[in-house]
Amino acid sequence: MTTKKKLLIAIPVLALIAALVVIYVLFTHEKAEVDFAATVGARPKLSEPNETLVPTINVAKAVGWKTGEKPVAAAGLSVARFADGLQHPRWLYVLPNNDLLVSESNSPPRDDKNGGGGVTGYVMSKLMAKAGAGVPSPNRIILLRDADGDGRAELRTVLISGLNSPSGMGWHDGQLYIANTDALVRVPFTPGQTKIDAKPVVIAKLPGGLNHWARNLLIAPDGKSVFVSVGSGSNIGERGMDKEEKRAAIWQIELPSGKDRIFAYGLRNPNGLAFEPTTGDLWTTVNERDMIGSDMVPDYLTEVQFGGFYGWPWYYWGGFIDKRVPEPAENLQSYVIRPDYALGPHVAALGLTFTQGAILGPDYASGAFIAEHGSWNRRPFAGYKVVFVPFAQGKPSGKPRDILSGFLSDKEQARGRPVAVAIGKRGGLLVSDDVGGVIWRVTAPAK
Repeated sequence: MTTKKKLLIAIPVLALIAALVVIYVLFTHEKAEVDFAATVGARPKLSEPNETLVPTINVAKAVGWKTGEKPVAAAGLSVARFADGLQHPRWLYVLPNNDLLVSESNSPPRDDKNGGGGVTGYVMSKLMAKAGAGVPSPNRIILLRDADGDGRAELRTVLISGLNSPSGMGWHDGQLYIANTDALVRVPFTPGQTKIDAKPVVIAKLPGGLNHWARNLLIAPDGKSVFVSVGSGSNIGERGMDKEEKRAAIWQIELPSGKDRIFAYGLRNPNGLAFEPTTGDLWTTVNERDMIGSDMVPDYLTEVQFGGFYGWPWYYWGGFIDKRVPEPAENLQSYVIRPDYALGPHVAALGLTFTQGAILGPDYASGAFIAEHGSWNRRPFAGYKVVFVPFAQGKPSGKPRDILSGFLSDKEQARGRPVAVAIGKRGGLLVSDDVGGVIWRVTAPAK
């Protein structure tokens, strides 16, 4: 081969290598510059948006727990397995008889219409697989029972199967309510049953497909309605706002009619739902927008005001303009409600429960437990833990404290990822771990 031919072959190879180097640098050069602690609380530090040509991608590889491993509980508390060997356990619900319901679930299959096609869909599927979310959805609810009270479930049954990516659950007046990804359904159920044979009945259809598939629910104290969280179908409405109709919102669905209304909107991806025990107000956790840097925008915990607008997609954190989004037809900036409490950027705040019923000692007498599923687009990682936010007079009153950590290994691999939190009838904190396939139970030492 002549020198000229060798040169002609070498040039495209070198160009390809150079392109790969450029792509690698773009993927890995962006990182957080602000102290994470400053991004948390009622008045977080907000930096300038850092929109990059290629979004930051930093996914912790899911590896699971080795024999004998477990998360690290806060000082004065202990943690143990309540149940393990589960298939992607997500949401939790404690029944009046102390049985625990666990939705084994994952994202439904995505086609071209639902964001599963093309390069973006391919990359997303690879990222989900690396993060431990690439498994098919089991589409069922498991019942766990600890009849002898030893802190470990000895009975496990499939309560109901054939669902459609179920998440939130709730029981009231002889009916079990389930939030599928595309519908709120109910089925007759009496606590104590270990199997449901009846077919669920649709109460209200919900927007399905695209991003943010999980739907949580919370039954109102009077039992006359159900609140349902519905995430956006995109990051910032880039697929068109026609695809976002009645999304990025919390619904209120009347029972038994199924008539719905939007209780609050502009919430990019609300997840946890809980009533604050001293005021009775509804609170939620929200995952904010991506792709403007590792320091922005903080996920948050907030009281949900009826009719409230929280900014998405045009604004964030009380009215800061997202310049990537075309201006709305009318000026809505002055109507944006500022969230109550920042949890830090990209922590992926999911599960939420207040301390009512918990027996974990005076340090956890009043406040909220929040499961942070963990970041995929921040450098360094954030989340991957359960935190406690203290409350006073119905409002957050201090910095969050780690109550359960150690989900990331020393090699920054994900041994687990917390999803939901619930207070068991015996006062322990229950935590679902979808990557680890475990339900953890946090308790205070017996006195």
